Amino acid sequence: MRGPGMPGAPRRGPGDRGTTDGGGRRPVQGGRLLPATHGSLARGASAPLPGTVFALALTGGMTLGPGDGREVLFGRNRPDVHVCLGEDDTQVSRHQGTLTHRDGRWWVSNAGRLPIRCAGARLLFRDEEPLPLDTGYTPLFVGGARGREHLLEVFVTGPEDERPVPRHGDVTRPPRVWVLTEPEKLALVVLGRRYLLHELRPQPLTWRQTAAELAGLQPPAGWTDKRVEHLVTAVRVRLSRDGVPWLTREEVGEPVGNALNDHLIRALLASTTLVPMDLALIDAA
Repeated sequence: MRGPGMPGAPRRGPGDRGTTDGGGRRPVQGGRLLPATHGSLARGASAPLPGTVFALALTGGMTLGPGDGREVLFGRNRPDVHVCLGEDDTQVSRHQGTLTHRDGRWWVSNAGRLPIRCAGARLLFRDEEPLPLDTGYTPLFVGGARGREHLLEVFVTGPEDERPVPRHGDVTRPPRVWVLTEPEKLALVVLGRRYLLHELRPQPLTWRQTAAELAGLQPPAGWTDKRVEHLVTAVRVRLSRDGVPWLTREEVGEPVGNALNDHLIRALLASTTLVPMDLALIDAA
């Protein structure tokens, strides 16, 4: 185990004074420890000073106001970090990562062996440039042994007038659902059948596979590879014009492979334009 002063151990400065919580967590000047019983940061957090960071794991956490050079260390080695993450999982590094305040905002960096999964499934690797944290809630994940995932919740406060207010009685805003013709919808359901069946790591069917299945369902309808491609491409172009990203070759880059159809199907699922119950269209065809 690395201790203070040993290679790779987090540095202790003369200003790092304070009291621990009795559980051995490293203190930090101006910081406040959060107990393991603290509620999820997904519900929000508040502090008198905008730009205050909250960091919370199962074992507890801490909050710290802004200030250039201020740091919150997280990882497995409870005595040498501020927030202990995955303390019983040796695949999590003893010092997995750091939240650092500079240039008026908080940044996350990785010091561990495994990547940190950030917002949008972005993987942050060791020694990569730090990523900025937006105001509000950000979940960070570190993979562990036997498929475990360890969650570090982070919340950066903004001005009081920017805090969201409860809207319990407001009408729910419906998602943007795109209108599809009957042939378009049937073709997309067959093309994305594996996604609708919740298969692990699904991929779209090929044009040929989709056309063959459709021809078996509707022999007189004249389904061909080209017809399927034409219908699906028309839907993809409409969504792209409406602002849905990653639906063009220019955005994805070469080689394209199945990426365009994969992104299209995921966008249709996320908007509930396609839902698993649509698989009934195959039986009814």
